[in-house]
Amino acid sequence: MAYPDNLLSRGERVVLHKHPHWKVLVLPALLFILFIGGGFALAAVLRNWEYHVTAWIVIGVVAVLGLIFLTVLPFIRWRTEHFVITNAHVFFRTGILRRREHQIPLGHIQNMETSVSFWGRLLGFGSLIVESAADQPLEFENVASLPKVQSTLNQLIMDDRNGYRIGSDGVPDRLPDARPDQRRYSPEPGDDGEQSVRSTQAYPAGEQGYRQRPEDYQERPR
Repeated sequence: MAYPDNLLSRGERVVLHKHPHWKVLVLPALLFILFIGGGFALAAVLRNWEYHVTAWIVIGVVAVLGLIFLTVLPFIRWRTEHFVITNAHVFFRTGILRRREHQIPLGHIQNMETSVSFWGRLLGFGSLIVESAADQPLEFENVASLPKVQSTLNQLIMDDRNGYRIGSDGVPDRLPDARPDQRRYSPEPGDDGEQSVRSTQAYPAGEQGYRQRPEDYQERPR
């Protein structure tokens, strides 16, 4: 099961799922080319040497170890690092043998800060620092498409605090609490000298908005 499907609550859905920016793979890719090309080139140069067989073995061992620790492991580390935003939480997981995970409810996020370097502005990555109500600030480095991530997170936090939860069809499935007996007085008096009273209860007029029924308007003596 893909992360974090086994951690989602009922009605929760993944909005954004990202791995670190591709720039973290640039150095491992260059080292891969260096180990492969350099190894074959050095083996060709030493082919006429008396101990060329021993030299080839040493070159092969060094190349394999370099490929494992400097190219394969960084790729696996990149692949297993997840930054996930749902309509209820922010999930983060990293590590291969030893894992570190964070799960932050949207309602607990108090502040967000971004840090973008010169190269980050050119390539589109940066660090996102999230401050929650209970934990120390958490810094997520090498976040790809940082402006999009920040705007999406801001919108989800606003929806969560306003009492909305967006379903899988993109329609709010929970409205702000409103009781039928909640009423407020309009400051404009009616034509017959009586003040109008309007109910604040809303009901859906479709998937895109909400309106009030004309019969919710009642007359009450002043």
